[in-house]
Amino acid sequence: MASVIAVANQKGGVGKTTTCVNLAASLAATRRRLLLVDMDPQGNATVASGIDRNDLERSVYDVLLEGAPAAEVMHPAAAGGYDVLPADRDLTAAEVHLLAKPRREFYLREALGRIVGNYDYVLIDCPPAINMLTVNALTAADHVLIPVQCEYLAMEGLSGVLDTIRQIRETANPELAIHGILRTMFDLRNNLDREVTAQLVDYFGDRVYRTVIPRNVRLAEAPSFGRPALFHDRHSRGAVAYLALAGEINRRDGSAPARRGDGDA
Repeated sequence: MASVIAVANQKGGVGKTTTCVNLAASLAATRRRLLLVDMDPQGNATVASGIDRNDLERSVYDVLLEGAPAAEVMHPAAAGGYDVLPADRDLTAAEVHLLAKPRREFYLREALGRIVGNYDYVLIDCPPAINMLTVNALTAADHVLIPVQCEYLAMEGLSGVLDTIRQIRETANPELAIHGILRTMFDLRNNLDREVTAQLVDYFGDRVYRTVIPRNVRLAEAPSFGRPALFHDRHSRGAVAYLALAGEINRRDGSAPARRGDGDA
């Protein structure tokens, strides 16, 4: 059964989508079967995976609200070795429609339940807001990965995510747990980055990943080519960092690679 990890932080610009796309490719490179679910109406994870969001016949909107089977809506990433349940701007309307539904928190969980056994990991890219799409993602997830930029307001932004996680545990998903805190756009030479790291470790302990993601031009430009950094410049510092993160996550989960014959060439 897959480990379902929601990548969430209500603060924008902290690297959620960058993390989803590059971690998906890196986990796939370690021979794990990977599904990336794009729950952000901007569809940036879809585009960064090489899929034209303007040319989709169906998207995650149809899975959530029209009963379309997820297996029939997903696309393979053009480069990356993982599958994508894509998003387009239709997903914006899902927020309103879900509010009127009974058991509105459980739509994504029920949709993924039919296919989750086909994967080792499912990563969910959440929108930069606490809304019904994020609530669906957290209800469907086993764990939350929280990207954090080391800046003055980092802890303040984290408090909102932690409050939401507590509410989801109390109402819809009592098993939801924090998988880890990921420091992004990190610069060891910066005193502030070191100070925020000390605060994070003091509060979260070993839930702070040892791996840090540096500021890196290749990471920033790879989405415009529709591919993860690993397939844009595999030797870049960003690509190497996400490979290290994939290894750290596999070790934490005790995840074994897929057997030959289960999708390996």
